[in-house]
Amino acid sequence: MRTIQFREAICEAMSEEMRHDESIYLMGEEVAEYNGAYKASKGMLAEFGEKRVIDTPIAELGFTGIAVGSAMNGCRPIVEYMTFNFCLVGIDQIINNAAKMRQMTGGQFNVPIVFRGPTASAGQLGATHSQALENWFANTPGLKVVVPSTVYDAKGLLKAAIRDNDPVIFMESEQMYGDKGEVPDGEYTIPLGVADIKREGTDVTIVSFGKIIKEAHIAADELAKEGISCEIIDLRTVRPMDYETILTSVKKTNRLVVLEEAWPFASVASEITYIVQERAFDFLDAPIQRITTADTPAPYSPVLLKEWLPNAGDVVKAVKKVMYKK
Repeated sequence: MRTIQFREAICEAMSEEMRHDESIYLMGEEVAEYNGAYKASKGMLAEFGEKRVIDTPIAELGFTGIAVGSAMNGCRPIVEYMTFNFCLVGIDQIINNAAKMRQMTGGQFNVPIVFRGPTASAGQLGATHSQALENWFANTPGLKVVVPSTVYDAKGLLKAAIRDNDPVIFMESEQMYGDKGEVPDGEYTIPLGVADIKREGTDVTIVSFGKIIKEAHIAADELAKEGISCEIIDLRTVRPMDYETILTSVKKTNRLVVLEEAWPFASVASEITYIVQERAFDFLDAPIQRITTADTPAPYSPVLLKEWLPNAGDVVKAVKKVMYKK
C-alpha cells in the first residue's frame, strides 16, 4: 500500500485509464498547462499531449456540449469543472442531452462520459460557489452520481466511472484534495452503487457521504465515550443508491440519523427517510433524524458559515435524540 493525496488518486485514476484506452480524453479549464486548478491533472499534458488533455475557454455550455457529442461518436471524455457551480450554465447539455440520449435513441447511442469537479462548500467562497448539487443530478434518470470521501474510494470509483457506458457525475471537494490515504500498488476498481460500512456499530446507524462524513466520525468517537455505538455508512454512490446496506443496518440498530451537506428540502436524506419508513418502519425505535445545512444560501461570514454547516455537535445531538438521551 502507498500513501498518496486525494488529488493524486484522481490523477492516477485518469492517467491509468487513458493509458489503456486512447478514446479517453480530459478537457476543462486549466487542466493542461496549469496542471489543473487543484493540481489533479499534474503531468498529464506532458504524458498524453494537447489532443487528449485540453484546456478550454471559460465556456461550460460549449465544452460540455462538445464532450457529449464526442461521447456519442465513440470517445470517452472526462470533463472537469473548476466547481460544479459552474456547470449550471451547461446543465442543459447534462440533463437534456447526456442523461436522455440513450432512451431517446432507443439505445442506439450510449454516452460514456464523466463530469467531475468540486462540490459543496469550501470555506468563504460565497453563496454561488458553495452549493451541493448531488440531489439535483440524482433526481435525473440516466445519470449516476458518485461522491467519494476517502483517497482509496476516490481512485477506485473514478476508474469504474470512466469505464461505465453511462454518464457519471463524479463530485469531489476542494477541501479534500490534500487529504492523504492508502491505495494498493496494483489495479483495483470499486463498483458503482455499493455503499461501505466505514464503522461497525450496534446502537444507531449514521448515513452520510462526501467530506461531511468526517463530522460523523468525530461524533462517533465522542459518543463512544458515553457507551453509544454508532454504525457509519458511506453511500459513496448517491445514485444508484445502495438501499439494502442502509436497511440491513437499520434493522440491526433500530435508529437512523442521516448527515448531508445540502439544503433540507428534497434532499438525499429525504429519499433515504422515505425508503426506510416504507421498507423498515416496524424496525424503527425512534423517528429518523436528518442533519443538513440551514435552508438558506451559504453565507460568506465565517461566523455565519460555521452555524450554517452541519458539524459533529449536531450529529451528537441527533444521535442522543433518537436514543432518547439528554
